[in-house]
Amino acid sequence: MGTVLSISPATKKASIMDAEVAVDGLKNDKSLKRHSMFVSLSWKKLVANSAKKSAKKVTPNPLPSSQVSQLNSENVKKTHQNEEKKPKAPIPVPVPTVPTQNGEAVVPNGRLSSVQKQPSSVSLVSPRRIVIQASTGELLRCLGDFICRRCYKLKELNCGEVILWFRNIDRTLLLQGWQDQGFITPANVVFVYMLCEDTVADSVDSPAELQGTFQTCLYLAYSYMGNEISYPLKPFMNEANKDDFWETSLRVIDRMSAKMLQLNADPRFFTEVFQDLKNQRDVNESNLDR
Repeated sequence: MGTVLSISPATKKASIMDAEVAVDGLKNDKSLKRHSMFVSLSWKKLVANSAKKSAKKVTPNPLPSSQVSQLNSENVKKTHQNEEKKPKAPIPVPVPTVPTQNGEAVVPNGRLSSVQKQPSSVSLVSPRRIVIQASTGELLRCLGDFICRRCYKLKELNCGEVILWFRNIDRTLLLQGWQDQGFITPANVVFVYMLCEDTVADSVDSPAELQGTFQTCLYLAYSYMGNEISYPLKPFMNEANKDDFWETSLRVIDRMSAKMLQLNADPRFFTEVFQDLKNQRDVNESNLDR
């Protein structure tokens, strides 16, 4: 027995149409690919041509030499005309003069012109240097003589006692380790004298009061001129000055602060105080030294 296969006309027609559509689609795809290929090739060619044009060198056309010289001459004329329009001011020229003995000056044309001397506040002569020499021991004796002369009510006071007060405090600070080197130097003795000259009054009638005032001046001198940062109060205080030690210190600082700074900053002022201290030496003792 055989099998009969039947195909309807409608289905046959549809399959034929599908096949035709598929063939048309393939043709359209091929045309699109060819079109895109042509577009890309034409774009590459356009870019290459533009690059070749830009790479070509542009050679400017040079002007003839006659025209260049004419333009240069015109520019020079314009600059000269602008300079002539500007007002010209006379340039001052200094004329050298040669002073003569009669106070006159000779100029190059042979005429004489008077030279006026103008006063000057600056002296051309250097100031005279004053050299004062004195040893530490001599200055200590001068300091002791000054205090003995100032405190005339203390009949039994002598120069050596005042020097001993000074040396005992300096030795105590050295032994206790409060300082590495001695404080007694000529400059420091001058500083102590300046403080004592202002602080020690001639109305002192007690050696203990005088010692308290003197040691207060020493404390200020050590604090201001000493090499250490601080010093203890005990060596500088006694029964006479422990109650008003700080009051006296503040009064001295208030009065003498400017002079303390000036003594270190002004050499002339230091020389004056130094000379004043040296003049305090007792006349009788100085004659005996000779």
